[in-house]
Amino acid sequence: MLERLFSLKALQTNVKTEVVAGLTTFITMVYIVFVNPAMLAQAGIDHGAAFVATCLAAAIGCFIMGFWANYPLALAPGMGLNAFFTYGVVLGMGHSWQTALGAVFLSGCLFLLLSIFKIREWVIQAIPVVLKRAIATGIGAFLALIALKNAEIIVSSPATFVQLGDITSPGPLLAIFSLFVITALMYREFKSGVLISILLVTLIAWGAGLVEYTGIVSVPPSIAPTFGQLDIAGALEVTMLSVVFAFLFVDLFDTSGTLVAVTQKAGIADEKGNMPRLGRALSADSTATVAGSFLGTSTTTSYIESVSGVSVGGRTGLTAVVVGVCFLLMMFFAPLAQMVPAYATAGAILYVAVLMLQNLKLVNWDDMTDAIPVSVVLLMTPLTFSIAHGIALGFIAYTAVKLACNRKDEISISVWVLTVLFILKFAFS
Repeated sequence: MLERLFSLKALQTNVKTEVVAGLTTFITMVYIVFVNPAMLAQAGIDHGAAFVATCLAAAIGCFIMGFWANYPLALAPGMGLNAFFTYGVVLGMGHSWQTALGAVFLSGCLFLLLSIFKIREWVIQAIPVVLKRAIATGIGAFLALIALKNAEIIVSSPATFVQLGDITSPGPLLAIFSLFVITALMYREFKSGVLISILLVTLIAWGAGLVEYTGIVSVPPSIAPTFGQLDIAGALEVTMLSVVFAFLFVDLFDTSGTLVAVTQKAGIADEKGNMPRLGRALSADSTATVAGSFLGTSTTTSYIESVSGVSVGGRTGLTAVVVGVCFLLMMFFAPLAQMVPAYATAGAILYVAVLMLQNLKLVNWDDMTDAIPVSVVLLMTPLTFSIAHGIALGFIAYTAVKLACNRKDEISISVWVLTVLFILKFAFS
């Protein structure tokens, strides 16, 4: 049965290798079940329900990717998009979490349509590479700000907006310690470095009496507080246009980049970079996002951590299926997730932020028509506390500087359209 489903022999692998690969991938990305519920809880979503929704959405995405696309690619609610959901849409713009889930649903539907009608390739090719890199770095800076805020390493100031917090207090110290632990472990190629750091800091906090022990294993919490609570009608309002687009746009390029990286590592793509069953893989991502919005979590996306499983031999969808099974089993560890304090996950968020900021090395800083849009997105995304605003201002800056430097031939039709839409948004919102 497994041979028929996954073509193990044709892809030169076996069940044992695929299972080991799946477990490896799961260990490197399981931190999301601690980080995502904690972040969504700040938007008003029930922590237990968000935990179950995170596990279920990840499992659904992995199963579709594994059985339908036969790719060794794991999915789960994405970092950056969950931050935008909570701090940008709900806390920043004042929308309800139900409306934000509606926006996630609409973005998932649009992504699915783009995949079915093969418009995705045109969209990706039409957007300048520099803006793709700018968005990744902007999200990285945004995540860094959130991590520093959650750990109280930086705090608000009436005079200077932000200032250094009391870094001698337990929370900030443990957050900094967490980042150092992750760095040391990942440098030594411990694939589970992020998870080890989160559990270690939580254990230290419990030993110091900073958190209360609530158990390790229990029956999964009820998902009733979030199941089917999305407000699609509210997400259809004009003011939500940029939000829906931001969810769609970030997921689109995040998924595409991850697909390219994982398939090349696994030897699935051909010499020209063409990927078989690409439509199925993209459908898995978008379908999981739609399902996740009904369950009660932010956008589900492909995880670059899948490379860790591929590096130990994962070649087929069986790897993804194993990850999905692990996420289902993880639902019974809700008490452990609820014990994890914000500063325990701050180091993980900072580490992810650093990885995303590495895109800056690919920017041609000698070309100011590239450097300025990247800088606008990099600075304005965290300073406006909004990925949507960062993207919008980046597009406007890109178009403006290209025009000012008489390089309008570098502005594609899609960029013109998006720039006009963003200007109209700022003018009438």
